[in-house]
Amino acid sequence: MIGCGGLWRVLMKSSGTTELNSFYPIRPECQADVPTTRFKPRSGKTLSARRWQASFDAAGRLDIAKVLRRIQRGGVHPSIKGEVWEFLLGCYDPNSTLEERNELMQRRRGQYDMWKAECQKMVSVIGSGKFVTTPLIGDDGEPTDPSVVGAKPSDNKVLQWMQLLHQIGLDVVRTDRALVFYESESNQAKLWDVLSIYAWLDNDIGYVQGMNDICSPLVMLIENEADCFWCFDRAMRRMRENFRCTASSMGVQSQLGTLSQIMKTVDPKLHHHLQDLDGGEYLFAFRMLMVLFRREFSFADTLYLWEIVSS
Repeated sequence: MIGCGGLWRVLMKSSGTTELNSFYPIRPECQADVPTTRFKPRSGKTLSARRWQASFDAAGRLDIAKVLRRIQRGGVHPSIKGEVWEFLLGCYDPNSTLEERNELMQRRRGQYDMWKAECQKMVSVIGSGKFVTTPLIGDDGEPTDPSVVGAKPSDNKVLQWMQLLHQIGLDVVRTDRALVFYESESNQAKLWDVLSIYAWLDNDIGYVQGMNDICSPLVMLIENEADCFWCFDRAMRRMRENFRCTASSMGVQSQLGTLSQIMKTVDPKLHHHLQDLDGGEYLFAFRMLMVLFRREFSFADTLYLWEIVSS
C-alpha cells in the first residue's frame, strides 16, 4: 500500500495529456473548470490490453501478482479498466476459471434482475431510462407521483426508501456533470437505478450523499448494469463505514485522526499552523477521505489513484 503523499508524487510525475479525452471526454464549456489530468498511459509500465490478456492461463485463471505489479508501475489502460476493476474490487476470484466466472456472472445478473423487478413493482420509473428529482411521497405519506405503483407507503422500509429516491436523483444530475457521458439521460438513469436498488437492499445505511461519486466511474467503465451494481456492492463493502454518521461520530472520524497523527509526525510545523487556525481536527479533509478524492483530482487521475490503492 502506498501513502497519500506517495500517490500524489506518482501523479505529479505523469505528464499532462489530452489523450484520455477520447475515453472520458469533457464538455467544451467545462474545460476550464476541471482539474488538469496528469496521468497518461505509459508504454512498458501501464497495464495494457495485451499484457492483461497474457496474464490468463488456458483455463482463464489470472496471475494476479503479475497484474498488480504492473498496475503499481503505471496503472491500467482506460480500454480495459472495467474488466480489471472487477478483479481489483473482488467480484471475481483470480483463481477461478473463465467458465466459473461466466456461471457466477449469469447468476448475479439474474439476481439483480429480480431485485430490479421488485423495485419496479413499487416505482415504475425504475428501469425506464428516466429518473426522478422531485419527492415521490408527500408529507402526509401519500404518493405524489404516478410512478409509485403497487406500494404500501405505510410500510416503514418502503416509505424510507421512496423518500430517498428523489435525493438520489438530485445528486445524479450533479455527478460528473462536466463529462460528456452524463449529457445522456439514459446514462444518468443507469446511475440512478444502481443507487436506488442498492438503497433498497441496504437496510442499514441505504443511501448517503457521496455514494454517487463512488458509483459514477463504475457506471462509465462497466457497460452491463448488473455487473456495475455488483462492483459497486463490493466497493461499498470496503467503504460503507465512510458513510455511517451518527449524532456523536462521523464515518471518517478515525481516518481524520490518523491523518492528524501523520501530519504531526511528517510536517509538525504545518500541523501546528493548522491547529492555530482551528483546523487541527482536519475537518477540511472530510470530503476528500469520504469519497476518496473524487472531487479533488481529475476523473482520470482519481481512477489511477484508486487503482494504486486497490493493488
